This record gives sequence, structure tokens and C-alpha cells, in this order.
Amino acid sequence: MAERPAGEGPRPTGPDGRLPARAVIDAVADGFTELPGADGAGGAYGDGPIVWEGYGRALARAHERTGEHESVVCGTGTVGGVPAVLIVFEFAFLGGSLGQRTGDRIEAAHRHARRERLPVVSLTATGGSRMQEGMRALVQLQRVARQSALTRAAGLPQIAVVRDPTTGGGWATLGAGSDVVLALPGAQVAFAGSRVRPPDADPAAYGAEEKLAAGQVDRVVAPKELPGVLGRWLSLLSSPDGSPGTAGGPAEPPRALGGAGAPGLPETGWEAVERARSARRPRADAYLDAHFEVREEISGDRCGGTDPGVRCGFGRRDGRTIAYAAQCGTPTLPAGFRTATRLIRLADRLGIPVLTLVDTPGAANDEAAERSGAGAAIADLFAAVAEARVPVTTLVVGEGGSGGALALASPENTWVTPDCYFSVIAPESAAAILKRGPEHVRETAGELRLRPQDLVDLGVARGIVRP
Repeated sequence: MAERPAGEGPRPTGPDGRLPARAVIDAVADGFTELPGADGAGGAYGDGPIVWEGYGRALARAHERTGEHESVVCGTGTVGGVPAVLIVFEFAFLGGSLGQRTGDRIEAAHRHARRERLPVVSLTATGGSRMQEGMRALVQLQRVARQSALTRAAGLPQIAVVRDPTTGGGWATLGAGSDVVLALPGAQVAFAGSRVRPPDADPAAYGAEEKLAAGQVDRVVAPKELPGVLGRWLSLLSSPDGSPGTAGGPAEPPRALGGAGAPGLPETGWEAVERARSARRPRADAYLDAHFEVREEISGDRCGGTDPGVRCGFGRRDGRTIAYAAQCGTPTLPAGFRTATRLIRLADRLGIPVLTLVDTPGAANDEAAERSGAGAAIADLFAAVAEARVPVTTLVVGEGGSGGALALASPENTWVTPDCYFSVIAPESAAAILKRGPEHVRETAGELRLRPQDLVDLGVARGIVRP
């Protein structure tokens, strides 16, 4: 293995202005050690499996231009102090395209990651499959997908950094198939490459920023911030020795922040509702900021949707990583339920305990929510919580509105604050169903037994947290 010394400066940009793979590695990792090429680096190039005329000469020119033997460089290095396997594309080598030998190298990288229990970081810049190898190139996507699935099953995190461009099968496997997807500003990120899109297509739909808005990318990161962000993600998703996290015991519920009313517990059901709905009551962001020393968020449901009223991510508390999914006081959209499901299943696979914060008047119930599959999204979240092998802890910090709130709640480890309520239905809706007038809403709230102390008495909550 050839080792590059840490601290060596980045190589100059290529003729197209893009950073070469080695410069990208220098920018994010220390002590990079390249894995031996699974293809036996070097040697004469032939015209490939379908004998494409001139292909061997094109490969030789790409090698002469870049110094690389293939479109991907794979090895190990430390990012933010965390050892990782890096898969880095060289776009100047035939557009970063995937061929048989690219697949050889990516498979070897994943095998090494599983053998050494290391996370995988893919820094992609690719135009897709290499047409000069025909179907032998395209089936590499199945091979790459299988290796990613095996690494996922081994409980190892995978993080993708999508550079410009990341299109075709590279986006549909190493990019979109990763646990966390970071993108560089302005990068083309799409399944369809620039030369095969409809002529009247909106270019914005194929960019990193639009992918973020559509819930397919977790964050757009400026190049100068990338080493720090990538390092924090690896630190949060891996234990100090680089292996995946372990659940240990359940997460502790945060302390109550208070501020919605008089000290103590509400005397009536309607007082509990008013305190939970108070503008002075702290929301999820305040709880997350107070509870975690550092945190990073995922964004979106990977199905085209985001919900600004749901926060999901991973944070560090007393040296321990905790996954969190938090409602922020608004009706939860189907995309919010799906994002929370994505978070819980990722945490479960990595062995990281989960904290959920409940605060919603209920699931969004408008036409758009129904057309977006509200019922299926809620059902899948119920299933994710029920199936989780890691402990799930819940704190109700505000409104607990019916099934849209219950879907995020732990069946066995739910806690409540003094400024919350949890109810089978909102008091106004209950009165309407019972054909009671508005003057009976307060009375109905009391009959629902939705106060914090009622929830403890009913066995729904384990206890009331205090400031």
C-alpha cells in the first residue's frame, strides 16, 4: 500500500476546474493509505469486454492525464480523528464513469470496511456507467448496491458527499443509497445526466439545492466547512475506535424547561391545554439545544418531501451519541413521519438509542396530506418504534394530539413535562363529535383526563420531569 503523508498540500485543479481525487482526499483526511487495486494497478489497457474500438487508447490517455489507473481511488484515512474507508471519484478519468474495474475497487473497499469495522465515506463525481463496456458496466450498479447492503447489514454507517456532477448510477447507488447525504453547493445531482434530459427541463430540478428542498439531500455544505461537518458526522455515528455505536441503556429524558405558566401542575384539563398551547412554552429547538453539546441533522424523507415542523438527527450528550426525532408544535406532515421513521431505523441499525420529543396538535389532515399518504406514513412510524431493538425514550413537551403524537411515543418509556397534555383527541374535536357547543369545550377537556398527572395515573406516562 502506498501511503500519502498527512499535511501534503492539495494538487492543482484539473483542466475542468474540478479538484482531482487526491486533492479532495487531502482536503478531508489525514494519513491516507491507498488500498491495493483489486485490478492489479498498471499494465496495458485493452478495448474491454465488448471490444469498443479505441477504448484502450482512451483509458491510456486518461491514465496519462490523471496519474490514476481507474476512475475511483479507495483507501483508509482519518477524518476528524475517526478512521474511515474513503471511496473518491476522479472525474477527469473518463468522467468518473463506472466500469468493471471501478466495481472491483469499490467492492474491495467495502470488504475492507467490514473486515476492519470502519465507516464508509463516498465522495462522488461521476457521469454514470461507462458505455464502452456495455452491460458489463451497468451491472456494476447491482454489485455496488450489494456491497452497500452488506455494509449496512454489518451495522456500519455510510456517508456520501456528492460533488459536481453526481449523476446516473453513481447517484442511485453510492449517493442516494447512503445513510447521510451531503452535497457541495451548485453540484449537479440527478439520475439523468445533463445530455440526456428533456430539452425543456428546469435545470434547478437537477441541482443540490433543489434536492435538499425535496428531501433527498441532508445538507448542502460549503467546501471549507466539509472537513468539520464530515468529521462530526463520523464522530456521532461511530464509537471512539471507529466501530458502530452501542445502545447501552435508554436515553435520559431532558429536564423540563418550563415557562408556560405558574409553577406546579395544571389544576384543570383546560389549563393543561392552555399551557401546552402557550406561545411562551419552550419548543423542541430549545430542548435540543439545552440537552446536547453538539448535533447534526438529517433532512427529508428520501421520497420528495420535507417537514419543517420535525427535527431529526444525532447529538452528543455526556460523551454518548443519542438519535432524536422531535416535533416542533405544528401539524405533522407525512414527510415528517417518514423522516422520523428513517431516523429511528438508522439508529436501530447502528445501535444508537433514540429520544423522541412529542409536540403536535396532530397529524396534518388536509387534502395534500391525504394525497401524500398520511395513513401509510403514520403506520410505518408505529412499526419502526415497535420494531426498534434499541431503547426509545419519549418526552411530551407540549401538545400530544391523538395518533399523530402517539406514533412517535415509546410504549414503555414515555415521560411528560408540567406544560403538556396528551389526549385521544383535541377537546374541540371531541366536543364537536359529541354535538356539544363551544361552551362545553373546557368541560370536555377535563373529562378527557389529559393532564400530566392524569397520564401518570393512567399508566401512559412513567413520570413527570421537573426543571
